[in-house]
Amino acid sequence: MAKVSIFVGSMYGNAENLANDSAEFLNKSGHEASVIEPASITDVTQAENILFISSTTGSGDIPDNLLPLFLQMQSEFPMLTGKKVAVIALGDSSYGDTFCGAGKQIDTLIEELNATRVQPRLDIDACEYFEPWEPAEPWLQALAKNL
Repeated sequence: MAKVSIFVGSMYGNAENLANDSAEFLNKSGHEASVIEPASITDVTQAENILFISSTTGSGDIPDNLLPLFLQMQSEFPMLTGKKVAVIALGDSSYGDTFCGAGKQIDTLIEELNATRVQPRLDIDACEYFEPWEPAEPWLQALAKNL
């Protein structure tokens, strides 16, 4: 059983709903998962395993509720060596180069912080999936096994 801290960036609730559904799924899979809101850098450094779930706003930007944590992680640069981290990025492919930009930024940062990527980032396209749970469920099944 792994303890998983879920950090979410959401503007209109879609990523937040997915985070809550993911926590429920991981808990039913035998893990201990919880959504951390509001999140602090201490929550990140004390987490055993981390799942970031973020929508993308504007031109590839991180949502306002996750941005302060992201900026603090960039400035304080807490090494995440030995921590298992995964990222689910939500976006809209009609935005071109900025598709899933928030998740891509988070993914780049966790790599710089030396975290262990549990599995490749999941990019979910709102043009393809109205509900993100459909592509997230099999990815979360794999995550549950890899923790």
